[in-house]
Amino acid sequence: MHPTLHTDFLGLVPYEPTYAAMREFTESRTSDTPDQLWICSHPPVFTQGLAGQAGHVLLNPEGPDHIPVVQSNRGGQVTYHGPGQVVGYPLLDLRRRGYFVKEYVHRIEEAVIRTLAPLGVTGHRLAGAPGIYVRLDDPGAHAALNDPPDPRDPFKGLGKIAALGIKVTRHCTYHGVSLNVAMDLSPYGRINPCGYAGLRTVDLATLGVQADPDEVARLLAAKLETWLAR
Repeated sequence: MHPTLHTDFLGLVPYEPTYAAMREFTESRTSDTPDQLWICSHPPVFTQGLAGQAGHVLLNPEGPDHIPVVQSNRGGQVTYHGPGQVVGYPLLDLRRRGYFVKEYVHRIEEAVIRTLAPLGVTGHRLAGAPGIYVRLDDPGAHAALNDPPDPRDPFKGLGKIAALGIKVTRHCTYHGVSLNVAMDLSPYGRINPCGYAGLRTVDLATLGVQADPDEVARLLAAKLETWLAR
């Protein structure tokens, strides 16, 4: 019997209360609590993971252009959330689903790859750098990336379209994945995305794919539901 997964589409919601709600849900859940998947987007915010370093926020002026920086307990380093990006937060009991963290990450990445495919974009994994990447010169190309990547420039010719940051406590997950659809990408220029200097971040619109973020949200939710099943 497959564990139940209830999906909620939350719309545009502030980051900090959503983070607090995920944490509270996870810390209070029992072995009988149904798993949930929250799909949403956030107003502009930089979030730091446990490995985050203040120096990776390069520029964040005070005044109307200031973007809040929120410390969180997810893995990884600094990233950006903003309107036009789809965020998925799977709140799962991995023990009940029957797989471990490494496979969980692989399944999330696979769900993103399968979300991009019908939009004509081929997503790629990159060894040692969680998330999903695309070829900037030919986003639909199916040829595998060089593995291992060039140590001098592992992101050469690539753009990051989806970022991953998770937390697992007592076998239960929160935080998750963000997929860039049609957003203002300029705030990424203020940070070293995911801790990587010079890493270019892209969205579907940059790649020439005109997609409704709400439709992409429903597509991503469906793929996550499928690929996170037992």
